[in-house]
This record gives sequence, C-alpha cells and structure tokens, in this order.
Amino acid sequence: MRTLASDPSQVSSLNDLRPHLSDEARFRLAATRPTGRVVKVFALDRVTDADLDEVTKADFVVMLTAAGRDARAAATIGEVCSQRRITTATVVVRDPSASDEMLSKTLAQVRPWSLMVVVAGDESYLDDLLKSFR
Repeated sequence: MRTLASDPSQVSSLNDLRPHLSDEARFRLAATRPTGRVVKVFALDRVTDADLDEVTKADFVVMLTAAGRDARAAATIGEVCSQRRITTATVVVRDPSASDEMLSKTLAQVRPWSLMVVVAGDESYLDDLLKSFR
C-alpha cells in the first residue's frame, strides 16, 4: 500500500490517475495533522535585532531573499540556528533579469547556513512553499 496524498483536496488528482493504474494498486490518503512547530520567516534584507530574538523561539526558520540582494544576515541567523539546532531553509527568488553571477553571489551567502535552498523563478511560488513548511 502506498501513501500518495496528504490532503483531501488531492483526491481528485488521484482519481484522474486511476485509469492508468493496475487493478491491484491500492492507495490510502494520509490526513495532515498540525505539527505544532513554530515557523519563523525572515526577509534577509530587513533583519532587525528584534528578529534575532524571534529566531530563538522558532523550531524552523525560513529565510527569504532575491538573487543579487544582500543576504549577509543569513550568517547571523544561521549561527543562532546552528547553536540551538534549529532547522533552516532559504528561498531565493530569481527575477528573470538576475544574472547567473547575481544568483551565485547570493547562494554563496546563504548556502553555508541553510539545510535546504530553493531557487524560485518568481514570487508566486512562495505562498505554496511557505504553506508546506507549517
């Protein structure tokens, strides 16, 4: 038995797949449960001292930046997270006008402090991504 969907809204997608599956294939839906974890999101170009205090209250930290922006605050946040064993992720939004060099410079600043780095082609992806971290 395989678990394919974690959300009831995905049932219709599974039903669309049914004609392509063997008669012996069986699936179950796993209900999503609240995790109870505290997720904090920080825009790296606007980090304040108050934000650094908030980092210590998190179970999971998501850092946001754009390719070519100053992301040096990732080191400060990342150091706090490393000391407290707080999981980190960074989302880098790459505008179509951002060069490979701009992206590389930003990634060099965030990568050492992020357990996961996502490069998104535009901001529309952020809402769905942030919802997945709850």
